[in-house]
Amino acid sequence: MSLPASGSTDSRSFDLLDERIRRWIWREGWTELRDAQERAVPALIDADRDVIIAAATAAGKTEAAFLPILSNLLRDAPCRGSVLYISPLKALINDQWSRLDGLCEALQIPVTGWHGDVSSGRKQRFVKNPTGVLLITPESLEAMFVTRGASLAATFGALRYVVVDELHAFIGSERGMQLQSLMQRVDRVCGRRVPRVGLSATLGDMRLAAGFLRPKGAASVQIVESAEAGQELKILVKGYVEKPPRIQSEPGIENPGLEDVVPASTVDVANHMYKVLRGSNNLIFPNSRRQVELYADLLRRACERDGYPNEFWPHHGSLSKELREQTEQALKKGDRPASAICTTTLELGIDIGAVKSVAQVGAPPSVASLRQRLGRSGRRKGEAAILRCYCVEAELHSGSDLSDRLRESLVQSVAMVNLLLRGWFEPPRAGGMHPSTLVQQILSIIAERGGARANELWDTLVAQGPFGAIDKATFTAILRGLGARDLLVQEAGGLLLHGTAGERLVNHYAFYASFSTDDEFRIVAGARVLGSVPVSRPLAPGQGLVFGGQRWRVQEVDAAKKTVYVKPDQGGVPPVFDGNGSLVHDEVRREMFNVLKDGAPVVFLDSTGRELLEEARRYFASNELATRAVFTHGGNTVLATWSGDWINDALVVLLRAEGFDAWNQGPTVSVRVQGAASVKDALQRLAALTPAQTADALRAIGNIDNEKWDSTLPDDVKRSAYASLRLDLPGAQALARRLAAACE
Repeated sequence: MSLPASGSTDSRSFDLLDERIRRWIWREGWTELRDAQERAVPALIDADRDVIIAAATAAGKTEAAFLPILSNLLRDAPCRGSVLYISPLKALINDQWSRLDGLCEALQIPVTGWHGDVSSGRKQRFVKNPTGVLLITPESLEAMFVTRGASLAATFGALRYVVVDELHAFIGSERGMQLQSLMQRVDRVCGRRVPRVGLSATLGDMRLAAGFLRPKGAASVQIVESAEAGQELKILVKGYVEKPPRIQSEPGIENPGLEDVVPASTVDVANHMYKVLRGSNNLIFPNSRRQVELYADLLRRACERDGYPNEFWPHHGSLSKELREQTEQALKKGDRPASAICTTTLELGIDIGAVKSVAQVGAPPSVASLRQRLGRSGRRKGEAAILRCYCVEAELHSGSDLSDRLRESLVQSVAMVNLLLRGWFEPPRAGGMHPSTLVQQILSIIAERGGARANELWDTLVAQGPFGAIDKATFTAILRGLGARDLLVQEAGGLLLHGTAGERLVNHYAFYASFSTDDEFRIVAGARVLGSVPVSRPLAPGQGLVFGGQRWRVQEVDAAKKTVYVKPDQGGVPPVFDGNGSLVHDEVRREMFNVLKDGAPVVFLDSTGRELLEEARRYFASNELATRAVFTHGGNTVLATWSGDWINDALVVLLRAEGFDAWNQGPTVSVRVQGAASVKDALQRLAALTPAQTADALRAIGNIDNEKWDSTLPDDVKRSAYASLRLDLPGAQALARRLAAACE
């Protein structure tokens, strides 16, 4: 069904817009408002409610919000109101500034960007005349509270809207908790409830997004979810069998190049991408920065070999700003073909123009991430979105790991594509304690107000704020811990102020970010550094670890130095697919079970992919894994959980506390013990643990300092926070009960 033409008598929303904006729409050549825009105008134009606008990438969310918002500002002549637009990225701010500046200049509405790259002169102009649109990151808004707290009531006195872009990217994170706290503090300095507007990709549960946008008033948030039909999708999942480097299979190669020393299967993947992607704009997503650099080099060398200008550019967070912008400009200019090999840095809505297709190397981090990436493709009218997935599986032998026999990477990719096609994606995990961010907000509020009492902090941050998972005993313990570290001092009258160490922290520019960028652990074996990776899974001495294609045994976890000391483990050959660092949801694992149990063909697999899936299905069937939950493989007892990683990791922690050598293997948990009798007894004990006993099981975890200010927290608070964010202990106990029954 077509939407009513803009400006026609059928478009009531168009008629609600200011006449100057209607003229701009006609000059732009629009013939109609898109679905989200048509429905957002009446919801937003009077600045009297909270609204979430949810739609796919490139569905016009920005215009849906700002056309009615700017119409509201234009009710005054000259403009006297202001809008606070909060973005997760400086690059998005720059994009939005360029999109809004032309329109707002014609309307005589100022647009001001506010981040580290913006001159102090432009910022001062806004402070002197705080009207129009202010584009800012959470970190820069935090800095305003710390350094300009006394003047913010005047700065935001005429604030009419707070707009949060990429709302879904904040939910469940440290920055999300910081943002929720900052929005609450904005309301406080304004002395009223300022309407909030969230721009978001569609989530599985939009009420979750509403609860994030207005924690104490989710029911009143109006949700405008685009009803436009989804785009056509073209999907191909290609399977490969791992092959050794040419230098191993063809001895005697002189002057070997990169193509000779990396796995030949990797070269095969790069060659296929080169063949089908060269000559157009595309995004290629390997699952690590190292893989980004590897494929960028292989594809660049292919261009040089064939005499073409380079068309393939790397993009990840470790590259300089200049190099990242070089890649973005190559894509955006559109005057010659350019493809980016990238990490999650290009998932969000940075304007890079239209791309023809998306390539995913290995299983995607999540269905939600896959959908976000795919939304970059097929944005030109009439074009389909194209997804190519590349899955490399091991060549099987008698000692093959269970993951390889189940073709885990391929099956997980198929499961995620199935869920994507059904419109399911992971809801963000909310409800974590995040006491680290609470520490930052305590110090920030004291800076803003020149001191605060404990009951005032409790009311602002917990009772009325986002930290509702913190109880009074924990809050008191946190304050006492900050006092013991000289971050806080208390006057005789009860007023809390910064201690000497607190002043030093708050006065440093690094304070404003709620998250730490130094989140990688070094892996060290003897005197040799094996590399560094983000470590988000629980680690404890004696635990098994797969890294760099080898199995290792953890000897020590030094959280302060972010170092894991390991020694070689003789536990067999590691699987080709060892996950990609992301936690997998329960629903994905259940769908993997269904893919293996179901004999129906998967139409988007190539011939090799179909053969690999059939191998996995035969193994699944011959071992009766549709009904067997506990079995033996390679001398180990295997628990077929088909659960997500929050439950599996929690079960591993509980089993290790019982003295078992257990590890998470994706669809299963393995225990290094022959026979199921002792495991059964342990599972029955785990199912009956009290909350205090499960808390004791967390004491062996060595890498609990995961958030920026964790080092300032009491140990038991850190461990509870870790569990709230990374583990599902009740789910693991329920699983233990089911598995124990299966051992009967």
